Amino acid sequence: MTDMLRNKEVRRFLIFFSLSAAAAATGGAWIDRRAGALILLLSIVYIALFWIFTKYRYKNIDLLSEQIDQVLHNSEHLLIAESQEGELSVLQSEIVKMTRRIREQNKALRREKEHLADSLADIAHQLRTPLTAANLTLSLLEREPGASQRRTLLAETKELYAHMEWLIESLLKLSRLDAGVVEFQSARVRADSLIREAARPLLFSMELHNIALEADVPGDIEIQGDPGWLAEALRNILKNCAESAGDNGRIEIGCEDNPLFTEIVVHDSGPGIPAEDLPFLFERFYRGKNSDTAGYGIGLALCKNILLRQGGTVRAKNHPRGGAMFILRFHK
Repeated sequence: MTDMLRNKEVRRFLIFFSLSAAAAATGGAWIDRRAGALILLLSIVYIALFWIFTKYRYKNIDLLSEQIDQVLHNSEHLLIAESQEGELSVLQSEIVKMTRRIREQNKALRREKEHLADSLADIAHQLRTPLTAANLTLSLLEREPGASQRRTLLAETKELYAHMEWLIESLLKLSRLDAGVVEFQSARVRADSLIREAARPLLFSMELHNIALEADVPGDIEIQGDPGWLAEALRNILKNCAESAGDNGRIEIGCEDNPLFTEIVVHDSGPGIPAEDLPFLFERFYRGKNSDTAGYGIGLALCKNILLRQGGTVRAKNHPRGGAMFILRFHK
């Protein structure tokens, strides 16, 4: 009752109607007492019905307010009852939609939080592994080994630190792309030049592991996009193929050009990609069902992100002759 009387509109209506009913009853009584009594009785009945109806609406509004408060406090068990047609029903329907949307967003945020925690733990583990190996190598160097062994240990240490540097730089690039602070340039770049630029930082590692790189790319094929970022995307594909091919492996690069698109195909001589991993290969931090899979699950995700933001696509499949095959397509 006090809640309803706090409402100015209810108070004004009651005062106005009471005065009007009193005036009408008084005027009717001057004409006929029975008419005045009837007007007064009807006015009382109307006020009673109005009071009951308003109280019912306030009860539903209080229930909705309580349910909204539970939603805001992230209540897991919230049941909103259905009401009859009317304004409150429309409001209730919107609250149900809002509740479901908030719950879905909360679940998505919890999943992202758990995924981020797992990813950070995985990154920490990936950084710790080469750091431990590098420290072990340095401790071996302190024992003053022979010149040949020293060169081997130094080469291994450089490779370990190169892996860590690549991981950190890739994470920074991914974060920049996610934040939308990267402004891509648009220029015509020759496909063969793009491949050379992408492969250049990997040549030493490939030579160390005796990996042959063969490229059959016509010199007149050009691609539209940001040369630096396109080279970064292709470099991550080549790095993945080099790790898959292993020692004494081979990587073949081909290129096709037509009026609709330009396509770069990279094929390695490795064992190929497990069928269950193919749908998730370009997801961030995905390293495959096999826990022994090399890599960090970052390079392919970075490649896909770069190409998508420049109107390109990338997909992977297994080559009929064996090994993995990556198709980078640049639409015209």
